[in-house]
Amino acid sequence: MKFLLDTHTHTIASGHAYNTIIEMVEEASKKGLGILGITEHAPTMPGSCHEFYFQNLKAVDREYIKEKYNIELILGVELNLLDEKGTVDLPTRTIKGLDVTIASLHKPCFSSMGLEKNTEAVVSALKNPLIDIIGHPDDSRIPIRYEPVVKMAKEQGKLLEVNNSSLNPKGYRVGARENYKIMLELCKKYNQPVVVNSDAHFCTAVGNFANVEGLFEEVGFPEELVVNTSLEKFKTYIQKYKKK
Repeated sequence: MKFLLDTHTHTIASGHAYNTIIEMVEEASKKGLGILGITEHAPTMPGSCHEFYFQNLKAVDREYIKEKYNIELILGVELNLLDEKGTVDLPTRTIKGLDVTIASLHKPCFSSMGLEKNTEAVVSALKNPLIDIIGHPDDSRIPIRYEPVVKMAKEQGKLLEVNNSSLNPKGYRVGARENYKIMLELCKKYNQPVVVNSDAHFCTAVGNFANVEGLFEEVGFPEELVVNTSLEKFKTYIQKYKKK
């Protein structure tokens, strides 16, 4: 399977990642990607950047990056879900100025409220027109029910992420592989697309999807439901491009 994009990565601005935007772009270019997404953690994450960081992304010279590296750089955010209502930690006016929005359950920002309320948080986020992707819905420490999540993603035309970092045996998320097997079977059942992302916090992880590829082979997941294989297919799920 040919992967053409990686839309969930972090730089030093997130506080616990270790490279600059240019270093991430250089790696994406080496890997032959067409789109790279930089999605810093929103402010509730300990050590991450202030709202003003996201408001000032217009300062990034993306034409220069496109000309020098042949990479379309999209700049967004990984929002933190804060409660069962799907509340996130940037105001609407700021989110509207971004290219791509991922919403995720993170242990430092969200205390598990039980299976039903955790699921409600994700389902509510999927109903939010400002959110494009649910990030790493895979951690058994914050368990969710997958069928209502997959069905709502299908209804709302949103993407569910399969996160390569979550599948790293050295990673800290719990039960990701088994949880993804459940989610992917439901995605096959409901014809729901997924996006594969590295969640890179160091440049060499950009465009590395080896853990996900092994899982896809194991469950027989169809290539046509993986939006990474087509830049245009991916863009049909992202509000920034829908507005054009």
